[in-house]
Amino acid sequence: MKTRTFKSDLLMLLAAFIWGTAFVAQRTGMNYIGPFTFNAVRFGLGALVLTPLLFLLNRKKGIKSDFVFKRKKLIKSGFLAGSAIFMGITFQQIGLLYTTAGKAGFITGLYVIIVPIMGMFLNKKSTKGSWMGAVLAFSGLYFLSITQKFAMSKGDALELIGAFFWAAHVHLIDTFVNDLDPFNLAFMQFITTSFLSLIMALIFEKIEFIQILNASLPLLYAGVLSSGVAYTIQVVAQKEANPTHAAIILSLEAVFAVIAGRIILHEILSKREIVGCLLMFFGMIVSQLYSKQNLTDTDIS
Repeated sequence: MKTRTFKSDLLMLLAAFIWGTAFVAQRTGMNYIGPFTFNAVRFGLGALVLTPLLFLLNRKKGIKSDFVFKRKKLIKSGFLAGSAIFMGITFQQIGLLYTTAGKAGFITGLYVIIVPIMGMFLNKKSTKGSWMGAVLAFSGLYFLSITQKFAMSKGDALELIGAFFWAAHVHLIDTFVNDLDPFNLAFMQFITTSFLSLIMALIFEKIEFIQILNASLPLLYAGVLSSGVAYTIQVVAQKEANPTHAAIILSLEAVFAVIAGRIILHEILSKREIVGCLLMFFGMIVSQLYSKQNLTDTDIS
């Protein structure tokens, strides 16, 4: 069990790295196309990447495939998980029009604190460390995003709203993944997110094929790696992880987002914003340490 847990931790760390660096791709991609178009193509690519793998796996399983015996449950679960991604990615993508990739990454990372708090309403235990981490993280949010006029920028506010939907997605995956094939579930949530984004793009944006081609590089990175690979890794890895523990590791995407934003986009944080990032990061670490202790005491596996 320890070996499987270690492997799942490494997989989630890889997903966090891909997601963190994808903030750069998400930001640069919108130099050419709108946020809904970007997300529609991105998650459509994610589903396309999974298609050959699903064909091989379901062919190997034969009639035991989820698409045969658990079709209704798979569609329902995929729709709910995909809707959570759609809401989270919509607020995140639009927010990136008004804030930096680094700040967006850290504010999105707040879902690591929101997950255990939200879990209380789902009858899941929360630790003192979760509350200590929440205090530190939200103190960090104050320094990172709240101005002297006690106001938050539009972009930061949108990222914060999105964080609640990312937390909901972690709990949904934790609920569905033990009874469904993770690859089938990942595919269904990608299709849902792409479809909902396409509807919004047709209503609110002008879709131009030439502009999609211009954004092909960031779309391929966000679609193939961030969506097709990283989200699938999350679903697979969460089979061996407590949802709070998973959220902590996955939230390290915030650190990778800041590093990528600095190296690639030359984003610079002020001293006040750096203090905010440090407080938020320490909040995540405190929550992680207490979560690990809680896992050991309660023998969760």
